[in-house]
Amino acid sequence: MKEYIEIFTKNQDKIESFIEETLDSVGTLYDPEDERYKKLYKTFPSLELIYVVCSKTKEQVSTNIYRNKIDAAEKGKDRSYLLDRLKIKENGFAFAQPYQSSATSNVCITVSKKEGPAIIFMDLQLEVILERLGLIEKHKIFSSITRTFYLIAGYFMMFLSGVAIFYAAHDFVNNLLDAKLSIDTIFKPIIAATLGLAIFDLAKTILEQEVYFKSYIKDSKIEIKTLTKFLVTILIALSIETLMVVFKIAIENYDKMVNALYLMTGTSMFIVALSFMIYITKKNK
Repeated sequence: MKEYIEIFTKNQDKIESFIEETLDSVGTLYDPEDERYKKLYKTFPSLELIYVVCSKTKEQVSTNIYRNKIDAAEKGKDRSYLLDRLKIKENGFAFAQPYQSSATSNVCITVSKKEGPAIIFMDLQLEVILERLGLIEKHKIFSSITRTFYLIAGYFMMFLSGVAIFYAAHDFVNNLLDAKLSIDTIFKPIIAATLGLAIFDLAKTILEQEVYFKSYIKDSKIEIKTLTKFLVTILIALSIETLMVVFKIAIENYDKMVNALYLMTGTSMFIVALSFMIYITKKNK
């Protein structure tokens, strides 16, 4: 919902002009018999609800006309609270800010048009309008396939992260029970658990961004934050591995200390590169 509102705010003039021109091309909207309103649903795929309020009595004078049904329960109710905050333009149109419809639970905008004493209220689904104007790209079949793929991949990665953490705990407990205490006994489970955490965090981000809270706006801040968190976790695991190798070589194979130096140099370069990336990112903000 937040993203839709942001897109609407940036393109509000364009969206309102499109709606006004389309409604003007239809001609007179008011119809006491409600037949004309039904035809509007063919013109506006985004249209969800139509009703009419009398500007003099401030009462609803029509039924609630939905795409596939009519609800007469709202007819005759007082709508003064709507008219009091209505700001009608010179051309007779008025627009409300996006909100979540209580009737359909979709994010909508309400468009009003004054024709004599009658004010026609129309609820339009914001997502469909944005898609029609090319402000968001959405293909139902492709989106469903992509969403399913991300869903499977995300949960599979979560499963693998759980396996990694379980392996870390299992390996540590077994070595502890067998009294096999060494540097490997302590450091290997930490590395496995750290990698498991990194995989889980990446999977969580994928599910949030691509499945459950689908993002239509490419926010570089979110992408950089996700990448940084993942790289930091990997760097922690790599640093622990480097420390473990240095200890093992120092104790058992001192003549291979040069290999430990290479590993430490590579890890240090990783740290410098990551620090530089974070610095550049903050500087660009």
